[in-house]
Amino acid sequence: MNPDLQHLQPYPFQKLHKLLDNVHPEPTLSHINLSVGEPKHPAPVFVQQTLANALEKLSAYPGTQGLPELRETIAAWLQRRFALNMQPDYEREILPVNGTREALFAFAQCVIDDKNNHAGHEPLVLMPNPFYQIYEGATLLAGAKPYYLPCTASTNFNADFNIVPEAVWQRCQLIYICSPGNPTGAVIPLRQLKQLIELADRYDFVIASDECYSELYPDENNPPPGLLQACAELGRDDYRRCVVFHSLSKRSNLPGLRSGFVAGDGDILKQFLQYRTYHGCAMPIHHQLASIAAWNDEAHVEENRRLYREKFEAVLDILDDHIKVTQPDAGFYLWAETPIPDTDFAQQLLREQHITVVPGSYLARTDKGENPGANRVRMALVAPVDQCREAAERIVRFVGKL
Repeated sequence: MNPDLQHLQPYPFQKLHKLLDNVHPEPTLSHINLSVGEPKHPAPVFVQQTLANALEKLSAYPGTQGLPELRETIAAWLQRRFALNMQPDYEREILPVNGTREALFAFAQCVIDDKNNHAGHEPLVLMPNPFYQIYEGATLLAGAKPYYLPCTASTNFNADFNIVPEAVWQRCQLIYICSPGNPTGAVIPLRQLKQLIELADRYDFVIASDECYSELYPDENNPPPGLLQACAELGRDDYRRCVVFHSLSKRSNLPGLRSGFVAGDGDILKQFLQYRTYHGCAMPIHHQLASIAAWNDEAHVEENRRLYREKFEAVLDILDDHIKVTQPDAGFYLWAETPIPDTDFAQQLLREQHITVVPGSYLARTDKGENPGANRVRMALVAPVDQCREAAERIVRFVGKL
């Protein structure tokens, strides 16, 4: 067996299950699950119909590169959404993937050169802390070492690239960023994205930008910027060293479609395509056709944002002055402070109010003696608005007794 498998930590939900296994919830209350970031809004009917109409494609093998029509649709969407100077080359700079989770993992296996050590040290992969645990697992199984960048309230929940030692940048082969962030909802400003691109040029590493929550934001006139947008503003239309990951799961309430894409540096994606040809991860043709329909429509996405705005407004109005929490920049998570240790908070909240949340310390790593997720919990506002409102009311009652 690969010995690096021993370095993988249990997934947050494995830890949560163990933490709550012997907790007996209040039986008179229905369960409200705020732990899993699985969209619950209805999947667009027109996408469902497109999928159903294409079921005859089940008899055909899909190509790893995907349909030209899908790649061209994605390229056009990217140019519209991120104000790019030109439409990306859909033959070289776009690659459909079966959900970004598998692509984020596979990307490190392709990019990392574990034999290219700096001064005898294993290569580093930088990542935010707290983070999406796929980044860490991908790093370890690629033969590299994670380097955690603390994202706390003092830095607006974004990494401070200015405090990273030069020796770390010299060993860096890849950096994962997540904007809007999971679990914090923080958006990385354009100026920081441009700074990171300049660092990548100086130290020759690749930027993998996880932008899966980019279409869930509160202000219709202020969408979060993206890495390719920063490239465009710098006049870098070749997207050198820059790759972005997008998904229909959150944008279009289609987590079961497993549809996303990778876009950016064509030289990197050429090698990634070759890797994926061996990996055997081509997107089914009927999924591709349904994806074309989804990427071509914005009306359902605007309605999706309206529903999340309604939930945030209702929940934050109830929680105000009872628990320390603020509206995130984007996404559908609340990153709330807890008056007691986060694991105790999660256990007692389930026991007394039958609500499940994720302890923040499970979504981060203790590094240099600090865990930036400690004394916080992640709440996913994916349930219907009435359930979210009821959850907020129960949390207020719970906190009032502490």
